[in-house]
Amino acid sequence: MAVIHLENVSRSFGSVVAVADVSLEIARGETVGLVGTSGCGKTTTLRLINRLVEPTGGRVSVEGRDVGELDPVRLRRGMGYVIQSGGLFPHMSVADNVTLLARLEGWEGPRIESRFEELLGMAHLTEDLAGRYPGELSGGQRQRVGVARALMLDPPILLMDEPFGALDPMTRAGVQDEFLELKHTMAKTIVLVTHDLDEAFRLCDRVALMGEGRLLQVGTREDFRADPRTDDVRRFMERHLA
Repeated sequence: MAVIHLENVSRSFGSVVAVADVSLEIARGETVGLVGTSGCGKTTTLRLINRLVEPTGGRVSVEGRDVGELDPVRLRRGMGYVIQSGGLFPHMSVADNVTLLARLEGWEGPRIESRFEELLGMAHLTEDLAGRYPGELSGGQRQRVGVARALMLDPPILLMDEPFGALDPMTRAGVQDEFLELKHTMAKTIVLVTHDLDEAFRLCDRVALMGEGRLLQVGTREDFRADPRTDDVRRFMERHLA
């Protein structure tokens, strides 16, 4: 059974159709990339999974349960969520940003401290950063803190929306390497939104290419190269794949 299952899901904003009849299954431990140009519906699709956006048609289920029937707060705390530049609270220190959800969940101090120290190591962050504020960090450091915060409660699912898009090329390559290292050690189910096809094929087990709100094709790099299903897919590959 798929951990995440989108069944004929649609979402409209007034007369604008952002997502149109999308069906996708994501297996446990799999990393799937949602890829496409700006406005193709990939971020809306991601947000449908954790109910930041509600579908206007179809069904989204997680672990076999319709997310529309679940408490949205409990649903979201069962999923890590990472956005571009980390999405950190600027008035909170690194330590407070990372441990926020654990404190809201009522974790005791020693447990929080132990998990925080563990995450610093996993995210390649040094202890001296704990008391700093987001404005005092580099772009790469902010992104690592954002990932650490998303992993604080050790959720089985991780949603990532353009997590590396704001980084310079050198920093981005290094953070991608760290992501791959974490991916192989954490065994999470991950959905990654990116407009970068090379990045998606490098980091993901499968890629779901979207266009104008629709799912055009799902597969590996080899699948797309050997059998692009439509002219739109072929053109996208030619423009965006090095």
